[in-house]
Amino acid sequence: MEKPIEVKGLRKSFKDTEVLKGVDLEVGRGEIFALLGSNGAGKTTMVRILTTLLKPDGGTATVNGCDVASKPDRVRQSISLTGQFAAVDEILTGRENLIMIAKLRHLKNPRQVADSMLQRFGLTDAADRKASTYSGGMRRRLDIALSLVGNPQIIFLDEPTTGLDPEARIEVWKTVKELAGGGTTIFLTTQYLEEAEQLADRIAILHEGRIIASGTLSELKKLFPSAKVEYVEKQPTLEEIFLAIVGKKEAM
Repeated sequence: MEKPIEVKGLRKSFKDTEVLKGVDLEVGRGEIFALLGSNGAGKTTMVRILTTLLKPDGGTATVNGCDVASKPDRVRQSISLTGQFAAVDEILTGRENLIMIAKLRHLKNPRQVADSMLQRFGLTDAADRKASTYSGGMRRRLDIALSLVGNPQIIFLDEPTTGLDPEARIEVWKTVKELAGGGTTIFLTTQYLEEAEQLADRIAILHEGRIIASGTLSELKKLFPSAKVEYVEKQPTLEEIFLAIVGKKEAM
């Protein structure tokens, strides 16, 4: 069965710096896939290539069966992207932002769609205020709501909960789980390792332009040496696994 996202030998350089050095990965349908990595590891570059915002220098990448380089228009029809920074029109109100996106996606009853998303993300009371008056967390919630309009088949979330308070973050996690449960494929990058632990079906660690480990959380835990304290076996956190794997790679 064709995977919603397939990447083989992907390469990308900026001037003399090679950011992606032959990345291979696959994401299954309805899966929440988390890409972890330190700042500068190439996570955002990967997302920008997969969402047709950047052309690769080598290798191939297909999204929903379409090559991102040769068929970018077809790729864009089936995806949505929430970037690291909120991309809302601050001149418009929250409701107007959502109505605009619903119209661009040619949805019926755009006002009804907007009202549903406002309620879902706790923005109903601020619906008719300009987005410029929103707090950082509210703006982020609106940004994520905009990306979910029209129920796209594949959603890219590039550090989606940055700037959100714990309550709002948990609400986003709940929404992501519901989307995946309905068959939506989620490609997630995050700096919050707890977020990957809570959400991801599979996790990959990108380090110095290459995938150095991937698998389920249970599979990654097997790469971490067991530590026993008397009769209780200590289960490593994803943070400990990540630091151990990256540290091993740097020592080689």
